[in-house]
Amino acid sequence: MRHLTILAGGLAASVAAGPAMAATGPFFSLHNTDFVVLLGFLVFVGILIYFKVPQRITDALDSRAQGIRKDLDEAKALRDEAQALLASYDRKTRQARADADQIVATAKADAEGAAEQAKVDLEKSVARRIESAEEQIESAKASAIREVRDRAISVAIAAAGEVVAGQLSAAQAKKMIDESIETVSKKLH
Repeated sequence: MRHLTILAGGLAASVAAGPAMAATGPFFSLHNTDFVVLLGFLVFVGILIYFKVPQRITDALDSRAQGIRKDLDEAKALRDEAQALLASYDRKTRQARADADQIVATAKADAEGAAEQAKVDLEKSVARRIESAEEQIESAKASAIREVRDRAISVAIAAAGEVVAGQLSAAQAKKMIDESIETVSKKLH
């Protein structure tokens, strides 16, 4: 409150020295407006210094500068961190692409190898089937030849039996049967 009284006194002095009191006479007189303005200005500056306004302004500007510097440092740190993350992401992306390319190349090589192996296996399987079919054909052919031979033998025996039966007498037939039984009996024992 005391400070306001001093301020009001300085203000009242500057109002009392109105325009009617122009800069006339000696400089160091309350009737000289330039001197009154100078005194008012000095009182005003004195009040500012007394209340430490310049120091407060300086402190406020310093704290603001420190805040800005802190914000700038934080922004720089965040930018550096973002750049590090971006570089890490780029490295991981390149590594993932390289891994994917390697997997594709390996899969392609495995597929080609599997295709070659499947081709070889298929050729072997076809060869086995052809061989098996040829064996079956040979077996069927041998079986058919045996069947035809057996049939021919049966027909020949039947025909020979009829011819022999017509030419042999009962005594000769009995003699031949006995000889056959004796021959079979010798071969079995």
